[in-house]
Amino acid sequence: MQTLKNDMLTVEISELGAELQSIRKDGKEYLWWGEDRFWNRRSPVLFPIVGSVWEKRFRVNGKEYEMGQHGFARDCIFEVVSASDTEIWYRLESTEDMLQSYPWPFVLEIGYRLSDNVLEVLWRVKNTGDSEMFFQIGAHPAFLYPNYDPETEDRGFFAFDNTENLQCIGLKEKGCVDADARYPLPLDEDGLLHLRKDTFDQVDTFVLQDGQVHKVIFLQQDRTPYLTVTYDAPVIGLWSPPELNAPFVCIEPWYGRCDRAPFEGEFKDRDWVNGLAAGETFSAAYTIGIA
Repeated sequence: MQTLKNDMLTVEISELGAELQSIRKDGKEYLWWGEDRFWNRRSPVLFPIVGSVWEKRFRVNGKEYEMGQHGFARDCIFEVVSASDTEIWYRLESTEDMLQSYPWPFVLEIGYRLSDNVLEVLWRVKNTGDSEMFFQIGAHPAFLYPNYDPETEDRGFFAFDNTENLQCIGLKEKGCVDADARYPLPLDEDGLLHLRKDTFDQVDTFVLQDGQVHKVIFLQQDRTPYLTVTYDAPVIGLWSPPELNAPFVCIEPWYGRCDRAPFEGEFKDRDWVNGLAAGETFSAAYTIGIA
Protein backbone atom coordinates (compact mmCIF):
# COMPACT_ATOMS: atom_id res chain seq x y z
CA MET A 1 0.00 0.00 0.00
CA GLN A 2 1.26 3.47 -0.92
CA THR A 3 0.14 6.80 0.54
CA LEU A 4 -0.05 10.27 -0.99
CA LYS A 5 -0.59 13.27 1.27
CA ASN A 6 -0.75 17.04 1.13
CA ASP A 7 -2.24 19.67 3.42
CA MET A 8 -5.81 18.75 2.45
CA LEU A 9 -6.04 15.12 1.31
CA THR A 10 -4.65 11.71 2.23
CA VAL A 11 -4.94 9.01 -0.44
CA GLU A 12 -4.02 5.32 -0.34
CA ILE A 13 -3.44 3.06 -3.35
CA SER A 14 -2.74 -0.66 -3.67
CA GLU A 15 -0.37 -2.35 -6.13
CA LEU A 16 -3.21 -4.82 -6.81
CA GLY A 17 -4.89 -3.27 -9.82
CA ALA A 18 -3.21 0.06 -8.97
CA GLU A 19 -6.57 0.54 -7.25
CA LEU A 20 -7.47 3.54 -5.14
CA GLN A 21 -8.22 2.41 -1.58
CA SER A 22 -9.00 5.55 0.39
CA ILE A 23 -9.59 9.30 0.03
CA ARG A 24 -9.68 11.21 3.30
CA LYS A 25 -10.09 14.88 4.11
CA ASP A 26 -10.00 16.12 7.71
CA GLY A 27 -10.18 12.49 8.82
CA LYS A 28 -13.39 11.81 6.88
CA GLU A 29 -13.47 8.92 4.40
CA TYR A 30 -15.05 9.51 0.98
CA LEU A 31 -14.30 6.21 -0.79
CA TRP A 32 -16.22 2.97 -0.26
CA TRP A 33 -14.08 0.42 1.62
CA GLY A 34 -15.20 -2.73 -0.22
CA GLU A 35 -17.44 -5.38 1.35
CA ASP A 36 -18.67 -8.65 -0.13
CA ARG A 37 -22.37 -8.24 0.69
CA PHE A 38 -22.54 -5.09 -1.45
CA TRP A 39 -19.45 -4.95 -3.72
CA ASN A 40 -15.95 -6.02 -2.76
CA ARG A 41 -14.06 -3.48 -4.85
CA ARG A 42 -13.38 0.21 -4.29
CA SER A 43 -12.14 1.91 -7.46
CA PRO A 44 -10.97 -0.61 -10.07
CA VAL A 45 -9.42 0.44 -13.36
CA LEU A 46 -11.29 -1.21 -16.24
CA PHE A 47 -8.97 -2.46 -18.99
CA PRO A 48 -8.81 -3.67 -21.76
CA ILE A 49 -12.61 -3.65 -21.85
CA VAL A 50 -15.33 -1.66 -20.11
CA GLY A 51 -18.38 -3.66 -19.15
CA SER A 52 -19.10 -6.96 -20.89
CA VAL A 53 -18.41 -8.43 -24.29
CA TRP A 54 -21.36 -10.37 -25.68
CA GLU A 55 -21.45 -13.93 -24.31
CA LYS A 56 -18.05 -13.16 -22.68
CA ARG A 57 -16.37 -13.69 -26.05
CA PHE A 58 -14.74 -11.47 -28.66
CA ARG A 59 -13.01 -12.01 -31.98
CA VAL A 60 -9.74 -10.73 -33.48
CA ASN A 61 -9.06 -11.68 -37.12
CA GLY A 62 -11.59 -14.45 -36.76
CA LYS A 63 -9.99 -16.01 -33.67
CA GLU A 64 -12.20 -16.16 -30.59
CA TYR A 65 -11.11 -15.11 -27.09
CA GLU A 66 -12.88 -15.15 -23.73
CA MET A 67 -12.93 -12.26 -21.24
CA GLY A 68 -14.96 -11.48 -18.15
CA GLN A 69 -16.57 -8.18 -17.26
CA HIS A 70 -14.28 -5.13 -17.13
CA GLY A 71 -11.15 -7.01 -18.22
CA PHE A 72 -8.16 -8.29 -16.24
CA ALA A 73 -6.04 -5.29 -15.22
CA ARG A 74 -7.94 -4.81 -11.96
CA ASP A 75 -6.69 -8.24 -10.79
CA CYS A 76 -3.02 -7.76 -11.74
CA ILE A 77 -0.12 -6.63 -9.57
CA PHE A 78 1.35 -3.35 -10.84
CA GLU A 79 4.92 -2.17 -10.34
CA VAL A 80 5.57 1.20 -8.70
CA VAL A 81 7.86 3.08 -11.09
CA SER A 82 8.02 6.51 -9.43
CA ALA A 83 6.71 8.07 -6.24
CA SER A 84 6.77 11.31 -4.27
CA ASP A 85 4.62 12.67 -1.45
CA THR A 86 1.96 13.87 -3.88
CA GLU A 87 2.36 11.77 -7.05
CA ILE A 88 2.82 8.10 -7.86
CA TRP A 89 2.92 6.00 -11.04
CA TYR A 90 2.22 2.29 -11.50
CA ARG A 91 3.07 0.10 -14.48
CA LEU A 92 1.70 -3.13 -15.94
CA GLU A 93 3.31 -4.79 -18.96
CA SER A 94 1.57 -7.50 -20.94
CA THR A 95 2.81 -11.06 -20.41
CA GLU A 96 2.58 -14.18 -22.54
CA ASP A 97 -0.32 -15.36 -20.39
CA MET A 98 -2.20 -12.09 -20.98
CA LEU A 99 -1.64 -12.37 -24.72
CA GLN A 100 -3.51 -15.68 -24.67
CA SER A 101 -6.69 -13.80 -23.72
CA TYR A 102 -5.95 -10.40 -25.30
CA PRO A 103 -3.65 -10.51 -28.35
CA TRP A 104 -2.12 -7.00 -28.34
CA PRO A 105 1.12 -6.27 -26.42
CA PHE A 106 0.84 -3.18 -24.24
CA VAL A 107 2.12 -1.21 -21.28
CA LEU A 108 -0.53 0.31 -18.99
CA GLU A 109 0.58 3.10 -16.65
CA ILE A 110 -1.69 4.54 -13.96
CA GLY A 111 -0.83 7.70 -12.06
CA TYR A 112 -2.28 9.57 -9.09
CA ARG A 113 -1.49 13.22 -8.39
CA LEU A 114 -2.60 15.47 -5.55
CA SER A 115 -3.11 19.23 -5.89
CA ASP A 116 -4.88 20.98 -3.00
CA ASN A 117 -8.29 19.29 -2.63
CA VAL A 118 -8.14 17.52 -6.01
CA LEU A 119 -6.95 14.03 -6.88
CA GLU A 120 -6.08 13.58 -10.55
CA VAL A 121 -6.14 10.03 -11.91
CA LEU A 122 -4.04 9.55 -15.05
CA TRP A 123 -3.90 6.72 -17.59
CA ARG A 124 -1.34 5.94 -20.29
CA VAL A 125 -1.74 3.02 -22.67
CA LYS A 126 1.32 2.25 -24.83
CA ASN A 127 1.11 -0.01 -27.87
CA THR A 128 4.32 -2.07 -27.71
CA GLY A 129 3.33 -4.33 -30.60
CA ASP A 130 3.89 -3.97 -34.34
CA SER A 131 0.26 -3.52 -35.39
CA GLU A 132 -2.69 -1.34 -34.41
CA MET A 133 -4.23 -2.34 -31.07
CA PHE A 134 -7.78 -1.85 -29.86
CA PHE A 135 -8.88 -1.35 -26.27
CA GLN A 136 -11.19 0.36 -23.83
CA ILE A 137 -10.37 1.89 -20.46
CA GLY A 138 -12.54 3.25 -17.68
CA ALA A 139 -12.87 4.17 -14.03
CA HIS A 140 -15.18 2.73 -11.36
CA PRO A 141 -14.72 4.77 -8.14
CA ALA A 142 -17.32 4.12 -5.44
CA PHE A 143 -18.11 7.07 -3.18
CA LEU A 144 -19.77 6.81 0.19
CA TYR A 145 -23.15 8.48 0.45
CA PRO A 146 -22.90 11.51 2.76
CA ASN A 147 -24.62 11.02 6.13
CA TYR A 148 -25.80 7.58 5.06
CA ASP A 149 -28.69 6.16 7.08
CA PRO A 150 -30.10 2.85 5.78
CA GLU A 151 -33.49 3.62 7.35
CA THR A 152 -34.04 6.83 5.39
CA GLU A 153 -34.90 7.34 1.70
CA ASP A 154 -32.75 10.35 0.80
CA ARG A 155 -29.15 9.88 -0.38
CA GLY A 156 -28.33 13.23 -1.97
CA PHE A 157 -28.25 14.58 -5.55
CA PHE A 158 -26.19 14.61 -8.72
CA ALA A 159 -25.84 17.90 -10.59
CA PHE A 160 -24.37 18.06 -14.10
CA ASP A 161 -22.59 20.59 -16.30
CA ASN A 162 -25.34 20.03 -18.88
CA THR A 163 -29.01 19.27 -18.27
CA GLU A 164 -30.37 19.68 -21.80
CA ASN A 165 -32.17 16.56 -23.04
CA LEU A 166 -29.88 14.05 -21.30
CA GLN A 167 -30.48 10.57 -22.72
CA CYS A 168 -29.44 7.19 -21.31
CA ILE A 169 -28.91 4.01 -23.28
CA GLY A 170 -30.81 1.02 -21.93
CA LEU A 171 -29.32 -2.22 -20.65
CA LYS A 172 -30.85 -5.31 -22.23
CA GLU A 173 -29.34 -8.66 -21.23
CA LYS A 174 -26.10 -10.36 -20.21
CA GLY A 175 -24.58 -7.03 -19.21
CA CYS A 176 -25.02 -5.58 -22.71
CA VAL A 177 -27.15 -2.76 -24.09
CA ASP A 178 -30.03 -2.35 -26.48
CA ALA A 179 -28.34 0.02 -28.93
CA ASP A 180 -31.68 1.45 -30.02
CA ALA A 181 -33.20 1.99 -26.58
CA ARG A 182 -33.02 5.50 -25.15
CA TYR A 183 -34.73 7.06 -22.16
CA PRO A 184 -34.36 10.44 -20.44
CA LEU A 185 -32.26 10.79 -17.31
CA PRO A 186 -34.94 11.48 -14.65
CA LEU A 187 -33.97 14.98 -13.50
CA ASP A 188 -36.15 17.00 -11.14
CA GLU A 189 -37.41 20.53 -11.74
CA ASP A 190 -34.03 21.93 -10.67
CA GLY A 191 -32.10 19.78 -13.15
CA LEU A 192 -30.84 17.41 -10.45
CA LEU A 193 -30.85 13.63 -10.26
CA HIS A 194 -32.34 12.91 -6.85
CA LEU A 195 -30.58 9.91 -5.30
CA ARG A 196 -32.89 7.79 -3.19
CA LYS A 197 -32.71 4.35 -1.65
CA ASP A 198 -34.41 2.83 -4.69
CA THR A 199 -32.97 4.99 -7.51
CA PHE A 200 -31.00 2.15 -9.11
CA ASP A 201 -33.38 -0.73 -8.35
CA GLN A 202 -34.99 -0.75 -11.81
CA VAL A 203 -32.29 0.71 -14.07
CA ASP A 204 -29.12 -0.83 -12.54
CA THR A 205 -26.89 1.72 -14.34
CA PHE A 206 -27.51 5.09 -15.95
CA VAL A 207 -25.26 5.13 -19.05
CA LEU A 208 -24.84 8.46 -20.85
CA GLN A 209 -22.74 8.48 -24.01
CA ASP A 210 -21.79 10.87 -26.82
CA GLY A 211 -20.09 13.31 -24.43
CA GLN A 212 -23.38 14.65 -23.03
CA VAL A 213 -21.86 15.33 -19.61
CA HIS A 214 -18.28 16.08 -18.49
CA LYS A 215 -18.81 17.02 -14.85
CA VAL A 216 -20.83 15.32 -12.09
CA ILE A 217 -21.28 17.24 -8.85
CA PHE A 218 -22.30 15.07 -5.92
CA LEU A 219 -24.48 17.10 -3.52
CA GLN A 220 -25.41 16.26 0.03
CA GLN A 221 -29.03 15.96 1.15
CA ASP A 222 -29.10 19.71 1.85
CA ARG A 223 -27.74 20.33 -1.67
CA THR A 224 -24.35 21.54 -0.50
CA PRO A 225 -21.32 20.23 -2.48
CA TYR A 226 -19.77 16.94 -1.37
CA LEU A 227 -17.40 16.08 -4.25
CA THR A 228 -17.01 16.64 -7.99
CA VAL A 229 -15.81 14.32 -10.77
CA THR A 230 -14.61 15.95 -14.01
CA TYR A 231 -13.50 14.12 -17.16
CA ASP A 232 -13.20 14.27 -20.95
CA ALA A 233 -14.37 10.69 -21.54
CA PRO A 234 -17.30 10.29 -23.96
CA VAL A 235 -19.27 7.88 -21.75
CA ILE A 236 -20.24 8.00 -18.07
CA GLY A 237 -21.84 5.30 -15.94
CA LEU A 238 -23.72 5.99 -12.70
CA TRP A 239 -24.28 2.87 -10.62
CA SER A 240 -25.14 1.52 -7.20
CA PRO A 241 -26.00 -2.14 -6.55
CA PRO A 242 -29.75 -2.48 -7.17
CA GLU A 243 -32.08 -3.64 -4.39
CA LEU A 244 -29.32 -3.74 -1.76
CA ASN A 245 -29.68 -0.28 -0.17
CA ALA A 246 -25.90 0.04 -0.51
CA PRO A 247 -24.03 2.89 1.22
CA PHE A 248 -22.21 4.07 -1.92
CA VAL A 249 -22.66 5.18 -5.51
CA CYS A 250 -20.21 5.03 -8.43
CA ILE A 251 -19.38 7.81 -10.90
CA GLU A 252 -17.57 6.11 -13.78
CA PRO A 253 -15.88 7.92 -16.69
CA TRP A 254 -15.40 5.49 -19.57
CA TYR A 255 -13.49 5.43 -22.84
CA GLY A 256 -15.62 2.49 -23.86
CA ARG A 257 -18.84 0.66 -23.11
CA CYS A 258 -20.25 -2.85 -23.04
CA ASP A 259 -21.32 -4.56 -26.25
CA ARG A 260 -24.70 -4.15 -27.85
CA ALA A 261 -26.92 -7.23 -27.54
CA PRO A 262 -26.19 -9.24 -29.56
CA PHE A 263 -22.78 -8.50 -31.10
CA GLU A 264 -20.72 -11.05 -32.99
CA GLY A 265 -18.38 -8.83 -34.99
CA GLU A 266 -14.65 -8.15 -34.62
CA PHE A 267 -13.27 -6.49 -31.48
CA LYS A 268 -12.17 -3.47 -33.54
CA ASP A 269 -15.78 -2.91 -34.61
CA ARG A 270 -17.25 -2.80 -31.10
CA ASP A 271 -19.01 0.37 -29.99
CA TRP A 272 -16.75 2.94 -28.32
CA VAL A 273 -13.49 1.08 -28.90
CA ASN A 274 -10.18 2.96 -29.15
CA GLY A 275 -7.55 2.26 -31.82
CA LEU A 276 -3.87 2.91 -31.16
CA ALA A 277 -1.11 2.64 -33.78
CA ALA A 278 2.06 0.64 -33.13
CA GLY A 279 4.46 2.56 -30.91
CA GLU A 280 1.90 5.22 -29.99
CA THR A 281 0.57 6.23 -26.53
CA PHE A 282 -2.98 7.02 -25.46
CA SER A 283 -3.28 9.42 -22.50
CA ALA A 284 -6.35 10.41 -20.49
CA ALA A 285 -7.27 11.59 -17.01
CA TYR A 286 -10.12 12.48 -14.69
CA THR A 287 -10.28 14.35 -11.40
CA ILE A 288 -11.97 13.91 -8.04
CA GLY A 289 -12.39 17.16 -6.15
CA ILE A 290 -13.39 16.99 -2.47
CA ALA A 291 -15.50 19.90 -1.24
